[in-house]
Amino acid sequence: MRIVFFGTPEPAAQVLTTLIDAKQEIAGVVTQPDRPAGRGQRIVFSAVKEVALKAALPLEQPESVKNNNAFKAWLESVKADLCVVVAYGKILPKDILEIPKHGFINIHASLLPKYRGAAPIQWALLKGEKESGATIFKLVEQLDAGPIAARKEVEITEDDNYETLSRKIFAAACPLLIKVLHEIKTGKVEYVPQNEAGVTLAPSFAKESGEIDWRKTAVEIHDRIRALIVWPTAHTFFRGKRLKIFRARPVPLDISTREKQPGEIIEIIKHEGLLVATGRGNLLLLELQLEGKKRMKAADFVIGHDVKPGETLPD
Repeated sequence: MRIVFFGTPEPAAQVLTTLIDAKQEIAGVVTQPDRPAGRGQRIVFSAVKEVALKAALPLEQPESVKNNNAFKAWLESVKADLCVVVAYGKILPKDILEIPKHGFINIHASLLPKYRGAAPIQWALLKGEKESGATIFKLVEQLDAGPIAARKEVEITEDDNYETLSRKIFAAACPLLIKVLHEIKTGKVEYVPQNEAGVTLAPSFAKESGEIDWRKTAVEIHDRIRALIVWPTAHTFFRGKRLKIFRARPVPLDISTREKQPGEIIEIIKHEGLLVATGRGNLLLLELQLEGKKRMKAADFVIGHDVKPGETLPD
């Protein structure tokens, strides 16, 4: 069965590698165009392109797939039986979806119909979910609304953040995909319509979504920190500069801290970090990055900046 793979970031590269290792017939790979990145604006290949080049697979990088006759002709010419999509980053129009014999299937990082959209992992963490997973479904024109071929549940622990949960979900998705491909090839796949009554949405986040409201509970702030660790990163302000927070831990409320104001630095805990009051409970900050500085352990930050109890965030 000839497969064309659509994908861009690291999780997609992980899936493409699984297909290659499983000796699937990859007729071509489609990924986003090369983009400038970093302070030097150096041109960077996508993670999927790196894998495709290493495996010497045919590669396409269209700026757009909509109203692109040249790309459509290419996809028709490779005679794909099926297209597999993982975080490609572009919407695929109906005329493209209709080309392969078995259509397009997509791996989505949630248990659909929950968290349809661009940021399912972030929203699951932000909402304090205890479970997420991977869903393999058939692509239709409506966003993430196609019938489901398979799902696999994944536990979310209190220590998970976007990076760790993403790895867990796609590690679970890879063997599930191989199983679904076999079912499609043998005509045994069963697509089940999604329950529209259970739909929730997971739109992408704007930069300002990362700013911490210390009036929220310690658990809610902790969930925001772990959800947004990659983008836009949870942050507050310390002595007039943006302070990114990468890791923290909720701490039960102590009687002596009940009257503290949200955002107040209550205590410096040696070898750990700084304890901050919230709307309910306290939050121990463990890993930080001050604007213009390197990311570091909060214990080192406290020493380097002579942080004192009684200072407030934001400041």
